[in-house]
Amino acid sequence: MKKILSKIPWIVVAAGLVALLLYGFWPKPVEVDIVEVAQGSLEVTINDDGETRIREKYIVSAPVAGKMLRIQLHAGDTVDQNSTELLRIEPSDPGLLDARTRAEYEARVRAGQAAVEQTQATVRRAKEQLELADHDYVRAKRLIKSRSISRSEFDSYEHRQHIAKADLNSAQSAVKVAQFELEMAQAALSRFNSNENGESNKPVRLVSPINGKILRVFHEDSRVVTPGMSLMELGDPSDLEIEIDVLSTDAVKMKLGDKVYIDHWGGPNPLTAVVRLIEPSAFLKISALGVEEKRVNVIADFADPFCERETLGDGFRIEARIVISATAEDSLKVASGALFRSGDQWFVFRVGTDDTIEKCEVEPGQTNGLETEIKSGLSLGDRVVLHPTDKVRDGVVVKQNE
Repeated sequence: MKKILSKIPWIVVAAGLVALLLYGFWPKPVEVDIVEVAQGSLEVTINDDGETRIREKYIVSAPVAGKMLRIQLHAGDTVDQNSTELLRIEPSDPGLLDARTRAEYEARVRAGQAAVEQTQATVRRAKEQLELADHDYVRAKRLIKSRSISRSEFDSYEHRQHIAKADLNSAQSAVKVAQFELEMAQAALSRFNSNENGESNKPVRLVSPINGKILRVFHEDSRVVTPGMSLMELGDPSDLEIEIDVLSTDAVKMKLGDKVYIDHWGGPNPLTAVVRLIEPSAFLKISALGVEEKRVNVIADFADPFCERETLGDGFRIEARIVISATAEDSLKVASGALFRSGDQWFVFRVGTDDTIEKCEVEPGQTNGLETEIKSGLSLGDRVVLHPTDKVRDGVVVKQNE
């Protein structure tokens, strides 16, 4: 009995050593990042840089030769249509009056009249298109309530209405500009007539053809000007559009009415826009890495009201995400970093209820680089390993990284 009692301490020490060995060699849970399979629409976008620009700019030029008085206005000043005086040009000494000069002035007047008629016809056409877009939008609102059309079709009708309104505004601005050019041509012709009659002392006043702001003043000091010389640039900062240059291979995937997200423009929230035009001609551009690229300009109109973007101006840089396709609202999606390829198949490591890893084959759908649609192989709420390492394999116990 005494011998057994004397061995108990050694037995305890041996048991402790065995327990320590078992603890040291017992597999520890692998720390991993775990994400859940979510449900919702997944938007596939094309991301590229762009810039804002005023839809209709106007270059004020000298209609006649003479001495321009110093311009008192500066960039950023507000101008009112047919009210704000932009500049004055004092007449110069009469030049040689001949039939050719008169014919040139008369031809400018006729060209101005034709331009006014053409822009007025464009306005009438834009009004008809807007009326049709309004009818389609009202009909679509009734159909969406009864679920006779999909949400994407309704959005398309709504975007067409926005585009039609923007086209009408642009056409009306073109009429104002054409009328102003006609007035300048008529002023030049009347000046010619006054020169013939010996009445050449009256200065020529140029007033603003539009409501907006002065964007640039090319020549501020007093100087002698010639007909057609550019003096200042006008525009309406509230009438902005977006110019995005994308690769030609990406441009063919887009269509009119596609939704655009505007990020990193300086405001607290992203803005939205709608693709209005995909230019039919590409141009060559050298990338930052020195690679020649064929790119296409995509023009989009803002869908947000001006009060939410009034700090944006002409030529401001933005980052755009153009949505070219989207999955259904009930589709499953997971972070793209959870998928890996083995042979021709795609797999994920699913985490079981006991934190044990299971390798599962999945069928991916569309992807935007950050998230991927899952057509089969996973269920809503399943947990999968994000960016699995070589330590992650079937049967391994894992735990969430802290």
